Amino acid sequence: MKNILVPTDFSPNAHNALSVAAQLARKNDSTIHLLHLLELPSHIDDPIVGSNGNFPEAILFMKSIHSKFKQLIDSPLLKGLKTHEDVNTQPIPQGILKSCNNNEIDFIIVGSHGKEAFSDLFVGSNTEKIVRTSSTPVLVVKEPTDISTVKNIVFACNFKNEEIPTLNALHNFAEEINAQIHLLYVNTPRNFKTTHAIEEEMKAFLTKSTFKKDSLHIYNDTSVERGVLNFSNDIKADLICVDVHERKGLSHFINGSISEDLINHTQIPILTYKLKA
Repeated sequence: MKNILVPTDFSPNAHNALSVAAQLARKNDSTIHLLHLLELPSHIDDPIVGSNGNFPEAILFMKSIHSKFKQLIDSPLLKGLKTHEDVNTQPIPQGILKSCNNNEIDFIIVGSHGKEAFSDLFVGSNTEKIVRTSSTPVLVVKEPTDISTVKNIVFACNFKNEEIPTLNALHNFAEEINAQIHLLYVNTPRNFKTTHAIEEEMKAFLTKSTFKKDSLHIYNDTSVERGVLNFSNDIKADLICVDVHERKGLSHFINGSISEDLINHTQIPILTYKLKA
């Protein structure tokens, strides 16, 4: 984890994400890339591209942003850390993807309003676009989080071969922060399977992964999202991990509405990895 991207609108929610980034950066000697996605008023020219007309007014916008960047970089939170700042006037998903490609980003951390939707910077379909189109893991942080207290991670999955890369990547992340992974299958009336059938799938799945130590759980509930949230609350989980599909939106049971439910109805951070097609 050498490069961590933190999109920021300089809000308290973005500060929560930056705090987690700082903790991970200190553990991994990472560079934090601060990205502000600038939405200029329609009468203001793009200060990055450059033009005539209202360019002086646009420069004032840029000076204000860089002043805020300086305050962040000079703060005790980022003291001694390697940082990089950037401003982009592209739409949110494209701007984030461009930063990921240009800076070889390994991890994206974004802040949210907790039990509400994402902050003004990350609303509705923009969130899904970021998660769906990014090859980079995305961690959604709802409130101030001490990464050293993350001890129990729930990975909700279907125990399919395509999920093995995510499990292996999550295992590496869990080792970095000294946390345990709980592999969870939510059994619902709509897609009911016997306990024996699920256990056989679990065993076959783990023989193809790089480790065998993590807890296996079957949880019965009326829906997958309810099962994930109820199980996570039962074991006092500190983080929930889910997969997203490369081209098909959110994977099998993690569709758009379920993903939003997980984000909007829990204070637990959500970590997403993209499945390969």
